[in-house]
Amino acid sequence: MRTELVTTLKRQATELLAELERNREPILITQHGLPSAYLVDVKSFDDMQQRMRLLEGIARGERALDEGRTLSHEQARTRLSRWLK
Repeated sequence: MRTELVTTLKRQATELLAELERNREPILITQHGLPSAYLVDVKSFDDMQQRMRLLEGIARGERALDEGRTLSHEQARTRLSRWLK
């Protein structure tokens, strides 16, 4: 991963964005020598958001199993048939 100073971002924003679009590799932006932000292309960001939603759904399902909040196949079928009407 490439690292750039915030001053480089200010001076060469157009070039950095073009490179980001071309190779889709995030750029770490530092300010006063410390990590400040990541610059990522839109497609990569959207993909990360989708993966996070999927992982959150899996975690909710695992919690439901741990808490015993489950349905039998027949109960699930009945509930779904009501939703699909």
